[in-house]
Amino acid sequence: MKKTLFFLLITTISFAQIDKIEPPFWYSDMNLSEVQIMFYGKNIAYNEVSVSNGIVIKGVQKTENPNYVFVTIDTKNVMAQDFVFTFKNKDKSFTQNYSLKGRKENSRFRKGYDSSDLIYLIMSDRFANGNTNNDSTKETIEKANRNKIDGRHGGDIEGIIKNLDYIKELGATAVWPTPLCEDNDERGSYHGYGQSDVYKIDSRFGSNEDYLRLSSELHKRGMKNIMDYVTNHWGYKHWMMNDLPTYDWIHQFPGFKQTNYRMNSQFDTNASESDKKLYTDGWFVKSMPDLNQSNPLVLNYLIQNAIWWIEYADLDGFRVDTYPYGDKNGVSKWTKAVMDEYPNFNIVGEVWYHNPAQNAYWQKDSKIGAIESFNSYLPSVMDFTLQEIINGGVFNEEKANWNTGMVKVYENFTNDFLYPNINNILVFTENHDTDRFNTIYKNDLNKYKLAMTLIATIRGIPQIYYGSEIGMAGSKNVGDGDIRRDFPGGWNGDNNNAFTNLGRNEEQQKFHDFSAKLFNWRKNKSVIHSGKTMHYATENNVYVYFRYNESETVMVVLNNNAEKQTLKLDRFKENIKAHLSATEVLSNKQVNLQGDLEIEGQSALILELK
Repeated sequence: MKKTLFFLLITTISFAQIDKIEPPFWYSDMNLSEVQIMFYGKNIAYNEVSVSNGIVIKGVQKTENPNYVFVTIDTKNVMAQDFVFTFKNKDKSFTQNYSLKGRKENSRFRKGYDSSDLIYLIMSDRFANGNTNNDSTKETIEKANRNKIDGRHGGDIEGIIKNLDYIKELGATAVWPTPLCEDNDERGSYHGYGQSDVYKIDSRFGSNEDYLRLSSELHKRGMKNIMDYVTNHWGYKHWMMNDLPTYDWIHQFPGFKQTNYRMNSQFDTNASESDKKLYTDGWFVKSMPDLNQSNPLVLNYLIQNAIWWIEYADLDGFRVDTYPYGDKNGVSKWTKAVMDEYPNFNIVGEVWYHNPAQNAYWQKDSKIGAIESFNSYLPSVMDFTLQEIINGGVFNEEKANWNTGMVKVYENFTNDFLYPNINNILVFTENHDTDRFNTIYKNDLNKYKLAMTLIATIRGIPQIYYGSEIGMAGSKNVGDGDIRRDFPGGWNGDNNNAFTNLGRNEEQQKFHDFSAKLFNWRKNKSVIHSGKTMHYATENNVYVYFRYNESETVMVVLNNNAEKQTLKLDRFKENIKAHLSATEVLSNKQVNLQGDLEIEGQSALILELK
């Protein structure tokens, strides 16, 4: 009986087959030349591994789960080619092909997005349905239902591609879609942040090939593709969750424990160890298992996955979700590895703090982080302090006093000295997690003009949220789905097609015309992209600042007062200097700079000094 059981066990082991290989292939001539390939299959770890073509195996790592084996090979100086892994146990064996592919020319030195760009953020499921055949698919659980505010509505990659000309004509130069990798949750899967396969595009959005086509179509138009990446967590439907490589692949207490969300514990010198641990190791929500970036296997997996996507999809940048929630040393190693591979790439982290010093802590080479010898290596962070001032209703504060109105905006910029690279921070009025600007300000076009003029002319990289340019609104009080409404015209049968001039109603056209004029003007203005800033303390709720370099000067005036204001221009001689006149960008009118300047209530002026 014992001999029979032993024979059956050996037979099972010997005929182990591979169900998953990740990365599915790699590239030659990479800075990261040692690649750790994960093979997954029943009892695969009981096999010995060898490889053909003189490829060197640097290490084979097995875990407590015999269904995984991690094989590290050295690809340094190895040309692009196919080769074969052999898995052998006793006298039984099987093989698996693997490929090193050639890199695109100058791939290592690809240029990421920067302050010359305008980023257009898209909620991928809610922008446009370009292919109705993939609204629901066999391999995914949740089916399309536009009647559910938090259901899948059918927006997809094809819908984005079909409307790239619209985005370009608006003046945007980069597109950031919310995550497109598979999210197979039973409900709420439309947002994509609970990913179930990080090497596969969700079939309801399209295919991996469709994603490559999106990159190609963007690049044909001189535009950039930014992937929304998640280092902190996966979805609980991720294929690994039923058969983890190691117990500590995810944080377990055992099982689930929710984070305390105390982000400040990452640098709080008074924080208890228990608070720090619960913050970083706790799960963001129950349906999103928290990845353990301090586990070298997990960290290496994430590094390779990120680099694979950049190379495979020809990406121009990442936006990283919930950046400070992971193990900060692990995530900084992830960031450094990506940037070492692509030194001109860009990554912006979602660092949602309410204090500029705390935001600045997370930018690369921060002097604040250096106090505790920490460097995130993160090139860009999001200016949430400015966004919260705007989202908090600053443009509704028409009668300002000592600490209300435009003085809040002015004071935000007085903290710019905290950031190591002030031109490489993301500025925005809203995104997919906040109330819509046009809800807060009741679709007041004048207030929209003030806000858009501000983010289009200050330092940093401006980001706009799809639909705001036509007056789209939405409230978190109604639900997240309300701030992620369908773009009108993105679905067959929509009564209103706001993608076209003829399809927009009068209000949508006014919002759009202003936006397109402003953002297209910004496109070619290096003085805005990289010029210096000088600003003046607010008076009567009027904020004045200058963007300047050696050859150009732009004066921006934001009057948040309900009443017309008269400015004494002598006050600004430090920047006006010998300039006698200016052209107002939005109206094309000529303005005399000798004497006083009048500006209407609740309005903006952008003056190119002559």
